[in-house]
Amino acid sequence: MVIIIGAGPIGLAVAIELKKKGIESRIIERGTLVNSIFHYPVNMTFFSTSDKLEIGEIPFISHGSKPTRHEALEYYRRAAEHYQLKIHLYEDVIKVDGDDGDFEVHTDKNSYTAKKVILATGFYGQENRMNIPGEELSKVTHYYDDPHRYTWQNIVIVGGGNSAADAALETWRCQANVTLVIRYPSLKPSIKYWVKPDIDNRIKEGSINAYFESELTEIRKSEVDIQTPDGLVTIPNDFVLAMTGYHPHFGLMQKLGIQLTEDEKKMPVFDPESLETNRRGLYVAGVVCGGMDTSSLFIENTRVHANQIAEHIEKSNS
Repeated sequence: MVIIIGAGPIGLAVAIELKKKGIESRIIERGTLVNSIFHYPVNMTFFSTSDKLEIGEIPFISHGSKPTRHEALEYYRRAAEHYQLKIHLYEDVIKVDGDDGDFEVHTDKNSYTAKKVILATGFYGQENRMNIPGEELSKVTHYYDDPHRYTWQNIVIVGGGNSAADAALETWRCQANVTLVIRYPSLKPSIKYWVKPDIDNRIKEGSINAYFESELTEIRKSEVDIQTPDGLVTIPNDFVLAMTGYHPHFGLMQKLGIQLTEDEKKMPVFDPESLETNRRGLYVAGVVCGGMDTSSLFIENTRVHANQIAEHIEKSNS
């Protein structure tokens, strides 16, 4: 038995490749199926074409040139059903005892024995905090979902990447009064090419307010403070959307005994061929392998991890 922690696309892909080799696995997920995609904005469209998101040799057919969040949720659900994967949802892994070939995986609901354990938790569930007064207020969120809730509201969006640009444009089109607060001199160059001209033009014409080289410093019930190059600015505010990014679950990795690099990336230490970590029999897969470098690994370029891990486990069993 192999235990896979995380039911995202890569966790599913690993389970599929193991099943093809006749190796039994069980997936444990603390949220819902493909939890990170579920928490994407409801109107989100992927940057990649659908073929680059495929797993298990199951074709992913989308209506447009690029798939939507809804299409991806349905695709991965159907892939899991097709391969009849064993998945436990809303179950949180607490610790993993034992050694290679004889692990005991403890969750908040049960305990499981396993010969191998694979960590494929991604990073979406751990938001990068701003650490400023008022961040704990209920009007502050690190997850953007639907623009309609912000109709006619004064909203501040923190960030200068894809998530911030999408949220700004969609909420503005729902008649929100939108202010962007961006730490850098400009929006990130990585913004989707079909979105960049739109957000640039909205800022240029003044439809969306933008403070560059600025930071949100305090959030209060009906207003916020922004530190700008020209001094402190206070503006009316109803909601704050902190599109500040996410990071891997370092606490879980430390609990599992996975060594991290000592540089700012905090990458898990693993063999690049097998993806086995410093703890024998415990592997990492997917975007979690990048540590804090969350912009280098995606579904598209980590699908190969499934084959690498499955082949290594098959060899170790022979």
